[in-house]
Amino acid sequence: MTVLVTGGAGYIGSHMVLELAETGERVVVLDNLSTGHDWAIPPGVPLVVGDSGDQELVGRLLRDEAVDAIIHFAASIVVPDSVRDPLGYYRNNTVNTRALIECAVQAGVRNFIFSSTAAVYGNPAEIPVTENAPLQPISPYGSSKLMSEVMLRDAGHAHGLSHVILRYFNVAGADPLRRTGQATRAATHLIKVAVETALGLRAKLDVFGDDYPTPDGSCVRDYIHVSDLARAHSDALRHLRAGQPSLTLNCGYGHGFSVLDVVETVKRVSGVDFKVEIAPRREGDPAQIVADSQRARAALRWQPRFDDLSIIVEHALAWEQALIKRRGSEPQGANRRAATSSGRS
Repeated sequence: MTVLVTGGAGYIGSHMVLELAETGERVVVLDNLSTGHDWAIPPGVPLVVGDSGDQELVGRLLRDEAVDAIIHFAASIVVPDSVRDPLGYYRNNTVNTRALIECAVQAGVRNFIFSSTAAVYGNPAEIPVTENAPLQPISPYGSSKLMSEVMLRDAGHAHGLSHVILRYFNVAGADPLRRTGQATRAATHLIKVAVETALGLRAKLDVFGDDYPTPDGSCVRDYIHVSDLARAHSDALRHLRAGQPSLTLNCGYGHGFSVLDVVETVKRVSGVDFKVEIAPRREGDPAQIVADSQRARAALRWQPRFDDLSIIVEHALAWEQALIKRRGSEPQGANRRAATSSGRS
């Protein structure tokens, strides 16, 4: 049995590949490397360069590799960008996911785990938000993911494709052993941006809005360590392979921190009092969103290990320092290995 990980050279996907490889799973990665990095994939795990919407490539890959499970990360994820380019997000997130699901059905793939988002809830009326809350996305990003959820559920009902939909809250941190982490240039993730500012890679950090209806006026989010999120996917895979029913689950810790809370934590952990400025609100940002994750903990027996904002920041800071060294030592354009066009290497 083989697990196909789409977007497996990216931030969350590369942590998933590490998790699977460490547990002895046979893994193949599909990634177009638009934001991912081949060096983030563990040695011995083959990389196929291509798009999840390329049905000819994906269909051949599923057959040749005897794939029994797909974990689908490949997507565009920046909320403000989705407001500026909605059609691009619907193409990359929704249309490509539809193509991937069709390939899975045609190839007889039994299990599908989908990377969704808390953005499907929009501005929830109740905090923490449960999986039964109204689905009212306020950005094209959230809408693109919700459309994909609907397609996956319908395909599951019609064709017996077992699936788990995981709605992520704010993913942060990095592999504790510094093997991979968030490496996207010009990233918008708050903790990464704050850490980059503390290390002098940015002149200042902008806080987008200080007039929200929250205790300190800045947005409140539930930050989940990326390694705990990868563990949730492994738990979901075991759930499906055991013949358990399809599920939709929140992935968060159940408590929120404001933007200003995060900034102060990064300053304390790094020991750097970096410059912070208040900027206008960004379109598409909800005031606060925090997960009720009891269903995931009960159904998957998921047990987070890094539920501590200071630890998340420590790991993000250590990774950023390692990334600076990596970029300083690599020739421009260097690749760790050549990527295959199809099949295993």
